[in-house]
Amino acid sequence: MKKEAAVLRRKDKLSDNVLRLNERNRMKNLVVSALLGYMAIGLSPALAQVKMTREQILFYTSDWKGDRFPDGRPKVPDDLLKRAVSVSIEDIWDFLREKGYQNQYEGHWEALHIEKPFAGRALTAQYMPVRPDMAGPIAAEGKREGRVGSTNSWPIAELQIGDVYVADGFGKVIEGTLIGSNLGNGIAAHTHTGFVFNAGIRDQEENREIPNFNGFYRGTDPSAWAQMELTSINAPIRIGRAVVLPGDLVLAKTDGVIFIPAVFAEEAVSSAEFTNLKDAFNFELNQQGKNGAMFEGGWNAEKYAAFAKWVDAHPDMLKMPRSEFDALLAEATQPHPRHRGPGGPAQP
Repeated sequence: MKKEAAVLRRKDKLSDNVLRLNERNRMKNLVVSALLGYMAIGLSPALAQVKMTREQILFYTSDWKGDRFPDGRPKVPDDLLKRAVSVSIEDIWDFLREKGYQNQYEGHWEALHIEKPFAGRALTAQYMPVRPDMAGPIAAEGKREGRVGSTNSWPIAELQIGDVYVADGFGKVIEGTLIGSNLGNGIAAHTHTGFVFNAGIRDQEENREIPNFNGFYRGTDPSAWAQMELTSINAPIRIGRAVVLPGDLVLAKTDGVIFIPAVFAEEAVSSAEFTNLKDAFNFELNQQGKNGAMFEGGWNAEKYAAFAKWVDAHPDMLKMPRSEFDALLAEATQPHPRHRGPGGPAQP
């Protein structure tokens, strides 16, 4: 019995030693793994913090299935940029609200040429007041990426033909002048369109002389920009009450600016064009006294048939493909089911 007990004690002691050895090896492995991880982080280039990555842009614009720029921004077709300037802000606004997008418009702007509409694809930038412990790493990242000049020039180098440079400068005008005439010429050369700034500009007179260039902004001031820093390129931003994503179709007109999600750009423009055609036809009927007292409505099958014939007689007014017009006409002539509003009676 004594021998058996001694054997058991030796086995227990051996088991304890094995357990302690295994635990020591496990801890060594954890330390080595951690050191290797820290070394890998130190040797690998840091991820960009200012310019959004392609993957980040894809995350925010995942519904878009069309072409994209190399940076990941949706590439709305060029023909839509041209068609968009002929439609009204109100018709686009109505369409977007029906889709659930209620925060896409902002008004009350100053402009280089308020009477000249323009449209393009959004490249976004966000600015904040300077904070030294942010400004240092941002400047270091720019140096690492080979960027030159002040940070307010960095987004301009990213612009493509047909872009609109959309920047949130938190409404600052005095020392919030994101561009003067030199940077204005840079934007014009890169985009042939212009900019929308929730901030100020300087050199307004010289900027107005630049060809193929327009811009909306909050005000003008002779001061140079100061105490501001760029914090993001191609991130979601807020312009007044509107939310803007990179690649949005930007439409700037006398009444204001509306930011159209890329995924709805074609449908929104076609819908607005269809409404414009209906209005033009209806205006003509009103002027000829053929609408009776139905100055706005009365859209029955007979009136839609007359509308289609009127479009046939004015082919130059049709901007969308005829197949799109026919589809919208067919949809408009279908009876719409009555729906019940929240807590109320059925509505037509």
